[in-house]
Amino acid sequence: MPPGTDSPGPSGLRLLRSRGRLRGVVALLGPAFVAAVAYIDPGNFATNFSAATFGYALAWVIVAANLMAMLVQYLSAKIGVATGRDLPELCRDHLPPTVSRGLWVQAELIAMATDLAEFVGAAVGLNLLFHVPLRAAGPMTAVVAFGILALEQRGYRRFELAIVGLLGIVFLGFAYDLAAVGVQPRGIAAGLVPHFAGHSSLLLAAGIVGATVMPHVVYLHSALTKSRVPCRDEAERRELLRFQRLDVLIALGAAGLINLSMLFVAVSLASRTGRAQVDTIEAAHAGLGRLVGGGAALMFAIALLASGLSSSSVGTYAGQVVMQGFIGRRIPLFIRRAVTMLPALVVLELGLPPTGSLVISQVVLSFGIPFALVPLVVLTRRADVMGPLVNHRITTAATVCIVVMIITLNAYLLYTTFTN
Repeated sequence: MPPGTDSPGPSGLRLLRSRGRLRGVVALLGPAFVAAVAYIDPGNFATNFSAATFGYALAWVIVAANLMAMLVQYLSAKIGVATGRDLPELCRDHLPPTVSRGLWVQAELIAMATDLAEFVGAAVGLNLLFHVPLRAAGPMTAVVAFGILALEQRGYRRFELAIVGLLGIVFLGFAYDLAAVGVQPRGIAAGLVPHFAGHSSLLLAAGIVGATVMPHVVYLHSALTKSRVPCRDEAERRELLRFQRLDVLIALGAAGLINLSMLFVAVSLASRTGRAQVDTIEAAHAGLGRLVGGGAALMFAIALLASGLSSSSVGTYAGQVVMQGFIGRRIPLFIRRAVTMLPALVVLELGLPPTGSLVISQVVLSFGIPFALVPLVVLTRRADVMGPLVNHRITTAATVCIVVMIITLNAYLLYTTFTN
């Protein structure tokens, strides 16, 4: 358990709360917003636009997946507050060394798949906005991502605010596009009722759920909360956890609205032009420009670029947390970025289809989900790890159900992908 402080004067939590009712609350928010960018990364663009095949029918899947993600991310934040250590560090402390090293290896492989989605998405955004060739847009994305990460060296708050700003751009971009294309309220209401439209819709639903919980931000969220706000005792840690719940609710709620907006925009375009005209990100951008106007297409491209840049920065940050936690080592960010970005640069150099590459990256990411969620469930239910903040039985049961559902859906997704 993190030690309490015996130094005189108010604790870090009390100092932040003393800023006032509103400013004190805002100062405690932030970690979940950093994690939330993983739920609106370019891979989600590809998945949500693919879901337009079935109209609004899979809207309920996006809502359900987002609710699952809220519980998972809250538990990640909770384990950091309760123990003062992040999830990879706790795996190294409480699991056999061979298991910890194995988890590290798979996490690094998953980081490459994560970078693939983020780099390709940002590169496509640069191409749509400025007609930058895709092979040149990849390195440009890396440079900007390093600039955002440099803010973290000047204090966590600057980095969080930069990420929140990019998240806000994505939110506003799709709000504008949604207002421009319009929606069908009856269709949305019907889509929020759980049902499937045949075998193909079940497969895509598995992809949506499987791609929702990102392994790297499960690790990262605990690192963002473990020492961000010093607490003096157990009562203060419980108080801080209440604000972490609020943080998760607001941040992932916004991410869920963005994902729903992506689907609604795609459905509106598909209803006007046919599914074949919005089956890729580039086609969706062109469709917005042709049917709605240049402003809608511009906001779509800006949102895609902001999504790629923010998620790329967060992905690199998460990679450092993973390596330091699992094996106690650090390497310069430049070297880490150079290694993990190689698959993305290869995809861009070879001219492979960007949207198809994004979808494939989501399938690869599904391999890493169990390796992040199972240790999270096991450790948060242990009183010797969590102390008084150990999970209640109903919380553990709910999380186990979510983990089993996600693993089952991912297994189904992988089985049908490779057998077909």
